[in-house]
Amino acid sequence: MSVETLEPIATTDEPGVFARSGALRRLARDKVAVIATLALLTIGLAAIFAPWVAPYDPYLTDLTIVMQPPSAEHWFGTDNTGRDILSRIIFGTRNTLMLGLVGVIVGGALGGVLGILAAYYPRLDGWIMRLVDVMLAFPAILIGLAVAAIFGAGLAAVVIALVVATVPDVARVARGAAVGVMSQEFMEAGRAVGVSDRTLIWRYLTLNCISTIFVFLTLRFGQIILIGSALGFLGMGAQPPTAELGMMAAQGRDFLFMAPHIATIPSCAIFVIVLAANLLGDALRDVLDPRLQT
Repeated sequence: MSVETLEPIATTDEPGVFARSGALRRLARDKVAVIATLALLTIGLAAIFAPWVAPYDPYLTDLTIVMQPPSAEHWFGTDNTGRDILSRIIFGTRNTLMLGLVGVIVGGALGGVLGILAAYYPRLDGWIMRLVDVMLAFPAILIGLAVAAIFGAGLAAVVIALVVATVPDVARVARGAAVGVMSQEFMEAGRAVGVSDRTLIWRYLTLNCISTIFVFLTLRFGQIILIGSALGFLGMGAQPPTAELGMMAAQGRDFLFMAPHIATIPSCAIFVIVLAANLLGDALRDVLDPRLQT
């Protein structure tokens, strides 16, 4: 057998994301998944086009309309400085989604690399997984406090905390998937005919693990959003007057009895985003994981 004739083979347990025939069709038949997808698309598009969608300037204060309840003029009411809450929700969603996406993408990439390298190189396995265990011992809140103490509170501190919180879980999932692929005959055949480690790791190992990693990250996205909002609520994220959902909920807690909408509406926005992300993640897992197919 020559190197040229060796073709990447998708394993039975871990097929590629795009190799799943009919996956989109099965997903479209799931009404809950469709609703969750539409909700996330609507929220995402509103965040992207926030300057054109928001009815008011989210940073414009008007002390004559302080803490007004929801009305026809201000659908979600105004906050303690007279700013339109709907406009701030739209702009705040942009920052919240950005934190979640960066945390998932960067943390997922780093964790996937660590997990795959641990499975491919047995000599690195012990070192990498012990590092992962150490990282798992630190909750994201504690990491955020440490980063904020060193570099100061802000969105960068939250991003670092979310990335560090994502890496160990993804590394474990990626390693588990990669170990299954490593036991396949085509990996042994690739080594036997002299295929380079770089080719084996990327073309044969990584591509057969992408499905599992992708499904896990879709499920992880909602958790990352929730952690990022919690860090913002504790004051370690975006600083005033920047709009961010967790920080907005924190600012409204002092007015819960006078104007509960200031805190509850941003909290409901976080709830909707996390719920939609979790529902879509569950649906994607059902579609892409062959072990759940009947």
